[in-house]
Amino acid sequence: MPVKLHKLQTFFSEYVELLLSCRSHSEHLCPFIDRHHEVIWGLALPPVAPIVIKRHPHEIGRGAVMTRKSEVLRKWQFLSPYLHRKQRTVWAAAEAEAIGPRGYLILASVTGISIPTLTKWVGRLKLTEAACAGSLIPPKGSVGSGRKLTEVNNPKIEPALEKMLSEEIAGDPMGPQKWVRSSLRKLSKRLGDQGHQACTHTVARLLRKMGYSLQVAKKKQAGVHHPDRDEQFKYIAALKAQFLDENLPVISIDTKKKELIGNYRREGKTWRREPLEVDSYFASYAQCVAVPFGIYDVAQNVGYVTVGISHNTAEFAVNCLVGWWKLHGRSAYAHADRVLILADGGGGNGYNLRTWKTDLQDKLCDAFGLTVTLSHYPTACSKWNPVEYRLFSHISMNWAGQPLRDLDVMLAFIRGTTTTTGLKVEAYLDQGIYRKGRKVTERQLKELALSTHDICPRWNYSLSPRLPFATGVGQK
Repeated sequence: MPVKLHKLQTFFSEYVELLLSCRSHSEHLCPFIDRHHEVIWGLALPPVAPIVIKRHPHEIGRGAVMTRKSEVLRKWQFLSPYLHRKQRTVWAAAEAEAIGPRGYLILASVTGISIPTLTKWVGRLKLTEAACAGSLIPPKGSVGSGRKLTEVNNPKIEPALEKMLSEEIAGDPMGPQKWVRSSLRKLSKRLGDQGHQACTHTVARLLRKMGYSLQVAKKKQAGVHHPDRDEQFKYIAALKAQFLDENLPVISIDTKKKELIGNYRREGKTWRREPLEVDSYFASYAQCVAVPFGIYDVAQNVGYVTVGISHNTAEFAVNCLVGWWKLHGRSAYAHADRVLILADGGGGNGYNLRTWKTDLQDKLCDAFGLTVTLSHYPTACSKWNPVEYRLFSHISMNWAGQPLRDLDVMLAFIRGTTTTTGLKVEAYLDQGIYRKGRKVTERQLKELALSTHDICPRWNYSLSPRLPFATGVGQK
């Protein structure tokens, strides 16, 4: 019993000394702690009567230093979880000054704060003794004061920058990555020309706020820079604005990466208790190879994906367009007689592919009386095609880490793709077989109602309905 009583008295004495030591620093620390930490500090300072603590003879010298270090360690463990970095430094400096010359070494070893830092803060704390009461406490309302942000003073600058970038956005179709072509200096100058003054630092902050980031260091080779590239981008932007102003359909088309259908591993992670078990990756064991062809309606923010199981040919691409017009296009744009199609420069819808132009003429222009305007993105610039970063990237993120075991699963993932901006996606299955190697003669090519544009004629052309439709052949 006497042993337990002695331990209890020793613990009580150390605890009271801890509280008194904390109380001795409270006047110095109050200007540096907020209300939340002041409450926590108050919990360590209950009202106690002064108590004289008698030290044992063995605590003199080195033993006293070790005892002091253990006490400091206990205080540090008690208070540090409730203080941020600056407040911890202030407390350590106050404790070191109260202990004496050896306090700097003790606090540095316990807290890991360097001795020069403690010395600097001790000097600051000593200045509080001569300061008037309340002079070091920041006045109400000073936190967060200062000049308002540019977008607060000028709410129109963000919509102006967003509209400016709408024609310059490029993105990775397999992820959320985005980048822009113009530099910060050019964007700042163009904003200034429109009456929105913003320095390059403000433009960079607004871009980060919109979700953009610099992607120059992690370069993905985009091919040779074509001399007519910038001119073509400007022309595409002008055509889009013209068709949208007239409430005419503007669609962006492309074929997504082919996918093997089967229980195969896919890149990405999903939240699960146990990982999915997949088969070895052998293409010959796949059920089939899916070919997703996407159509993105720029005005309505709606995607239409047709999944084929044959080859990526011009006939397949045109059949997807015909299906879109029958099911959605002519009902959404009842009075439209023209369509603008934005496409890549290669694949089944390449600008130099004769079968692509022939099938468009026969199955879309002549059959429905539509004038189809085609604008192809320059070579190796497919990532600027809106279907890539507004449709395909979200589909890829939706099924990331999920094996496409059959076509129904693939269609379900496509239909389930949505975004916070209201993207909706519809998916269809085309089980037709499309042959490769079709030929179009020079005579058949000359019979097309094809007219090229003055700007970049090989990338921009229009197909009009031929005379038989005008005489009544064909159907609207």
